[in-house]
Amino acid sequence: MQSSASLSFAHRPLVPVAHDYPHGATEPWHQHDCAQLLHIISGVVRVDTQSGCWVIPPGRGVWLPAGTRHALRITGQVAARTLFIDPLARADLPAACQIVQISALLRELIVASLALPEHYVGGSREERIYELILDEIRGMTVLPFGLAEPQTAILRQLCRSMQARPADDWSSQRAARLVNMSERTLNRHFQQQTALTWSEWVRRARLMEALIRLAQGQSVLAIALELGYGSHSAFTAMFRRVMGISPSDYFND
Repeated sequence: MQSSASLSFAHRPLVPVAHDYPHGATEPWHQHDCAQLLHIISGVVRVDTQSGCWVIPPGRGVWLPAGTRHALRITGQVAARTLFIDPLARADLPAACQIVQISALLRELIVASLALPEHYVGGSREERIYELILDEIRGMTVLPFGLAEPQTAILRQLCRSMQARPADDWSSQRAARLVNMSERTLNRHFQQQTALTWSEWVRRARLMEALIRLAQGQSVLAIALELGYGSHSAFTAMFRRVMGISPSDYFND
């Protein structure tokens, strides 16, 4: 991935970059002085930040505000299109990390921007494409593929234990016993620190792990059982409810 140190916004508000990753590739912890929209066309990318992790399925993107330290982990053959954006290009650009839906219009605008020159005339087609991209970014739909990390050590350890053994019983009742809290106290702390209840956090963690395993080519039945679902149908129902498509069809779409 291109370093932001080599980017210039003197003549345009954003710099588009096409980049492909092989399966298993990683990028170490780093940050950019500019904002970044990373759009994934194929494969799955996990983005770790200091506030949590974010899994980007195909057709989606992750928004990273300027100065966000992050690292990448690649699953499958990933085709990525990145927009590095001048943080001063708009006053109301998103202020937090988030997984976003890339609309059909924004997807085509990103493709078009790759062929645009750095220098352009005011009022030209090139300028209108750049400005429309910025308008579309402001209206992106946020998706539930982020997993905020709680601040307290005892809750972070509980999350680590769940992610290490996702098939175990992770009911709020059992989790509360493990951390010596009442269910009500556990959920209150989780909502305060992650904006999710414990059960919601577990469901989201399992979905994100499922996306990575599907990109690796694992069977739907194996994923369902290894993530704690009682049956293929229960997992498929959850996946379809959130993703709008069955897991068996998702990476063949």
